[in-house]
Amino acid sequence: MYEPIRTPSVHAMADPARTEGLLPRRSREEELDNRLAGHLTALLTVTDEIRAHTPDAELDDAAQRLDAQVTRLCAGRAPLRAEPSAAGADASRVAALHQRAHTLAGQALAVATSRSDAAAAPLAAERMEVHARALGLAEVG
Repeated sequence: MYEPIRTPSVHAMADPARTEGLLPRRSREEELDNRLAGHLTALLTVTDEIRAHTPDAELDDAAQRLDAQVTRLCAGRAPLRAEPSAAGADASRVAALHQRAHTLAGQALAVATSRSDAAAAPLAAERMEVHARALGLAEVG
C-alpha cells in the first residue's frame, strides 16, 4: 500500500530559505535546464580533453557550439572549463574519452528531447553520432 512521504526532501533541507517559503520552488523546466546545462558542460569538458589529444577543427567547432548552448541555458553565464589533463594520448585513453562523450551526449539528448529544446537536441544527437563513429559503433558515410 502507498505510504505518503512524511519527511522533507533532502533538496529542501539543503536550502532552509526554500523550506520557509522565502524562495520560490524551481519549476520542472528550470530543473531540466539545469540538468541539460550540466550534461552539456560535462560533454564540453570531455570534448576539450579529446581536442588536447587529437586536435581537429570539427572538435573546435563542436566545443564552441556546446559553449554557446551552455551559456544560453545558464542565462548568459559562460561554463567553467577545465584545463585538459597532461595524461598520455594513447589509443585506449582517446577511446575511453569518446565512450564517455558518447554517453554524455546521449544523456543530454534525452533531457533536451524531454524539454523540446530545438537547439540542444540536434547538437547532442550530432555529437552522439560523431563519437559513435569514432568508436566504430556506427557506419561511416
